[in-house]
Amino acid sequence: MFTNQTFLITGIADENSLAMYVAKKIIKNNGNVVCTGLGVTPFHKNLSEKAESFLNKSYNDFENACKKLLGENVLTFPLDITLPESLEALTDFLNEKNVKLNGFLHAIAMDKTIRQKSVKPMLEVTADEFNDTMTVSAFSLISLSHALLKSKVLQNGSSIVTLSYIAAEKVSFFPYINMSIAKAALERLTIEMAYELGRDFGIRANCVRFSPYMGSKAGNATLKIEDVERANRISPLGNAHPEDLAHEVVHLFRKDIRITGEIRHVDGGFHIMG
Repeated sequence: MFTNQTFLITGIADENSLAMYVAKKIIKNNGNVVCTGLGVTPFHKNLSEKAESFLNKSYNDFENACKKLLGENVLTFPLDITLPESLEALTDFLNEKNVKLNGFLHAIAMDKTIRQKSVKPMLEVTADEFNDTMTVSAFSLISLSHALLKSKVLQNGSSIVTLSYIAAEKVSFFPYINMSIAKAALERLTIEMAYELGRDFGIRANCVRFSPYMGSKAGNATLKIEDVERANRISPLGNAHPEDLAHEVVHLFRKDIRITGEIRHVDGGFHIMG
């Protein structure tokens, strides 16, 4: 299906990341992937020892997971989506490797108000915390799209898929709150990108909402077992599996399908419940 096609996969933290399941599915369908992970870049200044240690461990976990599950030759690159210089370095790297992208997965998110499953009420979230979450989790779709198009790495007719969940629309028992606002913004931005990029470049943009999932680092940081069990009990088909998500993203990555501006649900029907 994806012979001679390459996709950029962001947001892989380890072997259990949802983005990793997408990457594996692309390779299984004869495609190629380039993966980005959080790590120290030449553009980070005045990092504390603790921050540098955290970033180095994060990147090692990411790179080891990619090499193990995607192959020793898979291209990996450290990316800080908030730094324009880091985005430019990524596009330079892709051009140096003669990589032209047929699409990308946006699976980047961050919320400093979530710590050890304890979440601040919205009224207590600071402007800096709100803006940081919005920049990393939502605006990054614009900055990444802009950088890839400006550098002529992202080809006309490509496909963009972003990851979200039901809390972007409804008050949820999942403890997201601040992140939910950013995901709502991400969904709206995805729709705007569908219009603008579709008109100008024939590029499609869609969003997928997934079931609560504790297998990833992000899910484990925010969810409790009872959250997942309740969603599984309520959903008509039970919770969706990561492979279900990967199958849907791969479908949306296919060439020559006229699907864009969609908010898709891969959640076992959880979204239809009251």
